[in-house]
Amino acid sequence: MVRTSIRNALARAGRLGAMLGAATLLAFGTGAAQAQDVVRIGKTASNALAFSPPEVGDAKGIWAKHGLKIEVVQYAGDGRMQQGMIANEVEFGLGSGPSMGFIAKKAPIMAVGVIANQPLSMGLIVNKNSKFRKPEDLKGAKLGITTNGSLTYWLARELSRQMGWGPEGVRVVPLGTITGQIAGLKSGQVDGFIMSASVGYMLDQKNEGEVMLLFGDRIGDFHTHVVFASNRLIASKPDVVTRFLAGWIDTVDYMLANPDEAAELASKATGIPVDIQKQEFAKVMPMMSRDMRFLPKAMEVIVGSLGELEILDYKPDPKTLYNESFLPAKK
Repeated sequence: MVRTSIRNALARAGRLGAMLGAATLLAFGTGAAQAQDVVRIGKTASNALAFSPPEVGDAKGIWAKHGLKIEVVQYAGDGRMQQGMIANEVEFGLGSGPSMGFIAKKAPIMAVGVIANQPLSMGLIVNKNSKFRKPEDLKGAKLGITTNGSLTYWLARELSRQMGWGPEGVRVVPLGTITGQIAGLKSGQVDGFIMSASVGYMLDQKNEGEVMLLFGDRIGDFHTHVVFASNRLIASKPDVVTRFLAGWIDTVDYMLANPDEAAELASKATGIPVDIQKQEFAKVMPMMSRDMRFLPKAMEVIVGSLGELEILDYKPDPKTLYNESFLPAKK
């Protein structure tokens, strides 16, 4: 009887051990599945250094460390990206601060982090032989922008207002992507265009254009670029939003600590030659937010821009346009 009891006890212990082992494997398998969460990221500009952390972080294994696998989708402007988010083509969007106005129009998205503040990356690019040699010459000029209601649209009107001509002292011509902008400049369709200053540096090397002005010299409090997350993702996988923002912060920290290597990796994402990317890097990286938090004065400017962009005909409460709960706690 004693031997039978011992054998039964050992058998029960073996079954219990097998069950515990299976539970451990199941838990491990679940963790592994979570570690492979795929996130699709929509970009509104392919050549923007500020939008290069997805590729830079991927090259350095930072996204994998946060349990994420990224896929990048390119869009021609904020409006198209917002449509993509609504259609569930992407879970995250990298767009302009003023496009936060779409949240007040009930788009199923939320701004969850600041990418960049003062618009140090944005420039006004003109021909080398242009009759427009300084900002004071630009009254009545035709300036290429990406789309109406975009960041470039607002910058054109803000420049006109700062020059004392009112918001319509310059004429805007929507030309879409970089290819259309350069073609418009060469053909004379526009007198200049607003885009990442790096494009102007590239044209300068070819003696085909130059940067007349940098908007960061004229505009202080602002959120140039922000991260949007779809409400669907926020509701179903809030931890993915948290991990994405943590990965973004880690990537920006890496880029600031390793400028030469980071500029080379960013060049592969933006298509900007390495020498120009390094030239731009030192000028642009100071605009990148280290904590991704929204600033009251910058939000005042954003909210004030929404009527200008004809996105809204009223000023919403700024705090309804963003959610900081997925960001790391303040240090």
